[in-house]
Amino acid sequence: MMNASTGRSPGGSGRVRAASAALCLFAGALTATAAGASPAAALTPPVSITADDLTTWQTNGIVWSMAAADGVVYAGGTFSTVRPPDAPAGTSEQPAVNFAAFDAATGAPTGCDLSFTLSSGTATVRALALSPDGGTLYAGGQFGAVNGVGVSNIAAVDTATCTVRQDFKISVSATVRALDVTADTVYLGGDFNSVGGQTRNKFAAVTTEAALLPWTANADEVARAVQVTPDGEHVALGGDFFTVNGTTSHALAVVDATTGALTKSYPGFIPNTSTVQDLTTDATGLYTANEGTGGGVFDGRIAIDLDDYQQRWRDTCLGATQAVLVHSGVLYSGSHAHDCASMGEFPDQPRKHLLAQSVDDPALLPWFPDTNDGIGEPVGPRVMAQTDKGGRHYLWVGGEFTTVNSAGQQGLTRFADGPDTGAPWVPNVSLTTLTPGQIDVNWQTSFDTDDGELTYRIYKDGASTPIHTTTGYSVFWDRPQLKWTDTDVAAGETHSYRITASDGTNTSAKSPAQSATVASSTQAYPARVLADGASLYWRYDEGTSTFAADSTGGLNSGFLRNAPAYRQTPAAIAGASTAIGFDGSSEYAYSNKLHTQPTRFSVETWIKTTTTRGGKIIGFGNLTMQNSTKYDKQVYMANNGRLVFGVYSGGYRTVTTTGAYNDGEWHHVVATQGTGGMALYVDGQLRASNALYTANENYPGYWRVGGDNLSGWPNRPTSNFFGGQIDETAVYPTALSGSQVSAHYALRTSE
Repeated sequence: MMNASTGRSPGGSGRVRAASAALCLFAGALTATAAGASPAAALTPPVSITADDLTTWQTNGIVWSMAAADGVVYAGGTFSTVRPPDAPAGTSEQPAVNFAAFDAATGAPTGCDLSFTLSSGTATVRALALSPDGGTLYAGGQFGAVNGVGVSNIAAVDTATCTVRQDFKISVSATVRALDVTADTVYLGGDFNSVGGQTRNKFAAVTTEAALLPWTANADEVARAVQVTPDGEHVALGGDFFTVNGTTSHALAVVDATTGALTKSYPGFIPNTSTVQDLTTDATGLYTANEGTGGGVFDGRIAIDLDDYQQRWRDTCLGATQAVLVHSGVLYSGSHAHDCASMGEFPDQPRKHLLAQSVDDPALLPWFPDTNDGIGEPVGPRVMAQTDKGGRHYLWVGGEFTTVNSAGQQGLTRFADGPDTGAPWVPNVSLTTLTPGQIDVNWQTSFDTDDGELTYRIYKDGASTPIHTTTGYSVFWDRPQLKWTDTDVAAGETHSYRITASDGTNTSAKSPAQSATVASSTQAYPARVLADGASLYWRYDEGTSTFAADSTGGLNSGFLRNAPAYRQTPAAIAGASTAIGFDGSSEYAYSNKLHTQPTRFSVETWIKTTTTRGGKIIGFGNLTMQNSTKYDKQVYMANNGRLVFGVYSGGYRTVTTTGAYNDGEWHHVVATQGTGGMALYVDGQLRASNALYTANENYPGYWRVGGDNLSGWPNRPTSNFFGGQIDETAVYPTALSGSQVSAHYALRTSE
């Protein structure tokens, strides 16, 4: 039995249960190392489907519905042609009026041609479902004929002959958006208020011969999903509704499969601003896809236990979910997720349209193929289906997208359980020589679209055999720093290092060679920063990369955004060091780690600028890829070159220097807050303070250097971003004393 709107089995047939058991043979343990481990790293089962899309025919419009079985995928929607892979829109097209059938293994049309049309207006196929034996394909939507045979928004097709069944005809008054089918019953949902001339509000049931059944589950608003439970005793309903059979139950309800009587209602379970777009099941769970509009929405997924219909888990990602599908213990979903910070995942990255989670835990698994939003509303993916052929498992995705994995591909794409052909990104490497007699090899963990744990191999001085091998877990928003120390070196020697990343099947190219000379003595300035307890220390000695290495033991590294100017000289302090340059318009750095509110802290950095547009030098914000919506604990420069240190505590609390520091010279800037209030030091001297301001705003955030929001702050400069050079940035979990600050400044020339 296949779900109408998603083309998936509800799990009620023995054939489906047997297939699911076979698929579970692919499940195994996904382990994580301590370095860079993520909660998702320990989850089972792993994602068996790769993120590498396969060549697939395309549509010239939106795919709204799919059904799949026995190696054939049926797609319905609002389109008029299909075309081969890689063919640009408008070329090599062949007619396919709102429907097409494809070979799951090749991605090519099967030759089953059906045209769904309407005498006036735009026809569309919004729901497809297969009978348990696969012999009949049921279609719902807005259409009046199929291959010239008159119907009324619902039709049945004999799959063996690809012809419309003349014995299945019943009038449905408006669009059918959802279907699910058992051996003797077709359940439908949509916009309609009558079926077969009798009142049926939004949901109805008919026999497989199209006779209206007394089953009644009347809803007050649009129905979008119907899903028969695996035992066949209940039907889950999803949509926009607020009542079912007169009882309050918003967006989700469970009813009796024979009568339609309410079994489980969900008042207040889903916000009134949100709806259920799709439903699916496995042997133990019911899973929802949710979409919201406006404030306080719920856009994520919910897992519900079938034994009591209570919530197992829910995620809180933002970005409307349109489709869900379970395969081998993994819940795949199509959405346009753009913020999962509330559940400890990515905060504000560009939209991600395909995600995976364990059916037992909402944490995101490392599976990140992607589409774009595409045409239409737009959202991107709208529907998913899964079937097997030739011993391989295929996951199909349909929607309104026009690209897949950044390459042109419209309406349809597919993935399989192999081969895995995508190599991880090349690691970014930085070398440090703060301790005499050793070289620290630091690198930013890589990213692979379908593997979280990667293996890293370090090659020294051009050797073909690695000198060190280790593993680390990373995802695109969390690429923690790893470190290995080479002690098999001597003072004055110069050595080079390269690193590869491997997912076990594919290996990246070697990183560009980085060289360093072994120090013979301790560098005084960095040593004092570390001795005074810095918890983040970026020296900006990297080459061209996205990596700001942390020199503390906490490996609190940073991302460099929009390609700032690397290795600027002369640096702020004496010795072998470089600075970084920011353009004052878009370039900045942010910490890889999310931090809790620091109630006591110090920020320290060096700046060099001639800007008259000001900008944020360092601050604490709640976002990484966009300007923050919460932002304080910051130092910024006003247009006149004066420095402002500010926190938010029931209002804007700032202290400001009387002097200007946009004179093109290096200046040492330290801002502290603790029980003694706020203090702002420049060039080793206290320049502004207020003992009354001992608190700041409480929210988790990221340290940002070079730019972030300044809206609403006193003496706000023209630019949010700092134009100039920055060097030796450090953050401390304590308020440095005046003597400590002056000691740091005095060491600037002592290397």
